[in-house]
Amino acid sequence: MTSPKQALAHPASSADAAPGTPPGAARGAHGRGTPAGADSWRSRLYRWDMKASPYAFVSPFFVLFGAFTLVPLLYTAWYSLHDVQLSSLDHQTWAGLDNYKNLWSSDFFWNALKNTLTIGVISTVPQLLAALGLAHLLNYRLRGSTVWRVVMLTPYATSVAAATLVFTLLYSWDGGMVNWILHFFGVNPVNWRESDWGSQFAVSSIVIWRWTGYNALIYLAAMQAIPADLYESAAIDGANRWQQFRHVTIPQLRPTILFTIVVSTIGATQLFGEVLLFGGVSGSKGGSSHQYQTLGLYMYDQGWIIGNLGKASAIAWSMFLILLIVAAVNLLLTRRLRKSQ
Repeated sequence: MTSPKQALAHPASSADAAPGTPPGAARGAHGRGTPAGADSWRSRLYRWDMKASPYAFVSPFFVLFGAFTLVPLLYTAWYSLHDVQLSSLDHQTWAGLDNYKNLWSSDFFWNALKNTLTIGVISTVPQLLAALGLAHLLNYRLRGSTVWRVVMLTPYATSVAAATLVFTLLYSWDGGMVNWILHFFGVNPVNWRESDWGSQFAVSSIVIWRWTGYNALIYLAAMQAIPADLYESAAIDGANRWQQFRHVTIPQLRPTILFTIVVSTIGATQLFGEVLLFGGVSGSKGGSSHQYQTLGLYMYDQGWIIGNLGKASAIAWSMFLILLIVAAVNLLLTRRLRKSQ
């Protein structure tokens, strides 16, 4: 038997609690210093914090994306359906699809699209082939491999203005090193700015120089992720280095190669700084005969030189649609590669 004094001196434990009561409920109900209302408030605050904190952490990205990407994109779409002049932004006239119809019938637009595709092909194909070869060389153990990787990334870190200025001096009509080399081999000098193919080749060389090292490092990272067992099996079967590169490295790099092709295509479609600075005074026109005017230059010329913001917005959305087509083609090719594997 337990006296009332002993019962008061020794409160019921969790084991002596009533059936169905959670362990510690009696202690929590009669504990000192923490009211029952405070526990419920803290539990609600904890649940609210667990649900709301992830959204608070990612909200700065969405705020910046909406302010500097989504809103300008929608505003540009609205401008493309109106007749808007840079000198009178408050006076907008509904034009519907007239700006797009004018682009469809404009020779300058098709010339800019043709130049964009030509420069894109001339710059992308040699660039990726050279990057693949450099990555294959760096994949083997070389002395100072880290130094070579830094050297390859240096052109990417160089500003567009500095790189274009150097190449403009190299391709100068009078005193340029390229024409000096051609003269040394008995070839007549080329007016690189005025020539159709020469100007496009010169602009493409700037792009190749800036982006080859960057793509080479991407290929190198993908090569180092290839299992060494595949190369060992190929070596046991008698494959030399070229055969290993052709039958092991290339198939394993197909997704990475497709990725670099898409990214390079997007960059070629948006090409602007190199052609603008290379042209000098007539840079916005893409040369005296628009021989290297890209879509980016054509949009800049219509919007900020002529002042037709409605047409410039239509050009911007046309470029956006071209990039959507490129992304769709990339998606289809990726699915086929996955199915084939």
